[in-house]
Amino acid sequence: MNTKETKFKAEISSVLGTDPERIHLYWKGRVALYALLKAAGIKNGDEVIIPGFTCVVVPNAVLYSGAMPVYVDIQRTSLNPSFADIRAAVTPKTRAIILQNTFGLSTELDLITKWAKSNNILTFEDCTHGFGGLYQGKPNGTFCDAAFFSTQWNKPFSTGIGGFSAVFNDTILSELIEVDKSLIHPRWDEDALLLLLIISRKFLLSSVTYYFLRDLYRLLSKFNLTIGSSSGTELTDPIMPASYFKAMGKTQVNAGSKEIASLDCVLALRKKNAAVYTQKLVQHGKFHVSPELHQNHSFLKYPILVSDKKKFNESAEKDRIELGDWFLSPIHPIETNFEKWHLSLENIPVASFISSHIVDLPTDTKHPEHVLSFLDKNMDIIV
Repeated sequence: MNTKETKFKAEISSVLGTDPERIHLYWKGRVALYALLKAAGIKNGDEVIIPGFTCVVVPNAVLYSGAMPVYVDIQRTSLNPSFADIRAAVTPKTRAIILQNTFGLSTELDLITKWAKSNNILTFEDCTHGFGGLYQGKPNGTFCDAAFFSTQWNKPFSTGIGGFSAVFNDTILSELIEVDKSLIHPRWDEDALLLLLIISRKFLLSSVTYYFLRDLYRLLSKFNLTIGSSSGTELTDPIMPASYFKAMGKTQVNAGSKEIASLDCVLALRKKNAAVYTQKLVQHGKFHVSPELHQNHSFLKYPILVSDKKKFNESAEKDRIELGDWFLSPIHPIETNFEKWHLSLENIPVASFISSHIVDLPTDTKHPEHVLSFLDKNMDIIV
């Protein structure tokens, strides 16, 4: 391990309050999840409970391991599954439960993890949205047997693409060391292209170029013409792409060390803006994140519901609001052929409804007044 990688692991572990040896770095956060599933011995015939409101790369990783994803519907208030619904979904085949930190919010982690442990079920924290935040005063990502994190574009801090795991179960940790011996290392041209993308984003991305560059990047990623968050094959079938199991590269490590230094300031800004959005939405009687949830919420995005997504998105683009589209579906961004991922929309009615109406407001903006003005103009579309 080189000096920069050692330093980066120490910076991550400092936020989590753990040892650097428990941090493992990967090309993407989904690779971290897959590695954890393999290290935990998840295999054919096993079931893994996951939220019915997530990114498709989560069920993909479960299916790549040979196991079956079992989807649990979410609650309208928290956008997470409840302890009661998770417990009801458990069968004799259940080996693990994935607990998601949705937009920066975890719910009932203490109850779920305690119950799971007493029933010999592993828990993994999907902390791809929540690094740096807290749940009941304890760092997100430190409640379960292990956690996986994302450092991709628009995550708590970015390495371009990338991710890591934090492992607190010593048995899984020792197995993970063996699993990671099979990791592929990025080629020099992948490192160079990623560096170019990071530089381009820094100097070219603005409120004026946001939608054009976002759509262009997604199009190129879909056809594997650039290093994307998801390759085309991940979005068509749950079959592991070639070179999927890849380690984090030098460009990512260097970018991560620079980005993590400003994490506290960005988190403070997000929470401040979220409080302002909440006040506005409460005044108009609209769907909002309850103030009771704010203490445990780090607000990577601020979710709102709208009656007409197309109209609202068009208005946002016209007003140069950098609106997010998480989630287009219960397994974002897949919108058809759900059966390939063993998902029945009938079993997750709340997640299906939310997916049809949700958009997310930017929380890292330095001009929340611009967003508030936009909300005022489009209040009739907000639910």
